[in-house]
Amino acid sequence: MEPLSGVVITSREIYDAVVRLTGRVDVLIEQQGEARHDIADHESRLRSLERARWPLPALSVLIALGSLGYVLLGR
Repeated sequence: MEPLSGVVITSREIYDAVVRLTGRVDVLIEQQGEARHDIADHESRLRSLERARWPLPALSVLIALGSLGYVLLGR
C-alpha cells in the first residue's frame, strides 16, 4: 500500500491525538458543569428578586385606593 502524498501517520500519533482530545473534552465537561452551577445560582437570585418586588405594585395600589377613599369619604 502506497502512502498518500508521502504523508505517513503512525498509530502512536493517532493515540497521542486521541489522548489530547480526551483531555480537552474532559475540560469542556468540567466547564459545562461549572456553567450549569452558575446558571442555577443566577436563576435562584433572579427568583428571589422577583419575589421581593411583587409587594411594591400591590402597595402602590393600596395607597392609591386609600387616598381615593379618603378623598371621597372625607368630604
